Amino acid sequence: MRHLTEAEIRASFVNCSKGEAKRLAVPRDLDERPWDDLDFLGWRDPGAPERAYLVAEHDGDLLGLTFRAVKATARGFTTRSMCSLCLTTHAGGGVALMTARRTGEAGRQGNTVGQYLCTDLACSLYARSIQHPASGSGYDETISVEDKIARTQTNLTVFINKVMT
Repeated sequence: MRHLTEAEIRASFVNCSKGEAKRLAVPRDLDERPWDDLDFLGWRDPGAPERAYLVAEHDGDLLGLTFRAVKATARGFTTRSMCSLCLTTHAGGGVALMTARRTGEAGRQGNTVGQYLCTDLACSLYARSIQHPASGSGYDETISVEDKIARTQTNLTVFINKVMT
């Protein structure tokens, strides 16, 4: 992914109002992000942990989505959940259900699409084995890093298409 500016990020959102996009908390560390290793920019709002954001390139355009995250609760040490984008497993609260308002008329009627995602939205780094879940992955995959990246990108495209229809 290419380095993004705050203005580009704010202008990319498709499932919230322009006013909401203007007010949302953009990460302050944009210059420090590992852009070459990101398939998308994802972050949580430090002032409102139930809010999450994702910006990706989609069909040649920059596209941003806002999410509401269901508070993850650790149900026990052995409980594991899997992210539906990168297929990384996490113990406890490492995965949360995040819902995105659909675009267009469906979104205005309150329709949403939900997906289980890594709570830190670091899917790109997990797929590349740059970052590892705190609890370990629970299993070793035999596919290459390139295949993990392609799978994450495909799963992201599928999810974005669900939000956009």
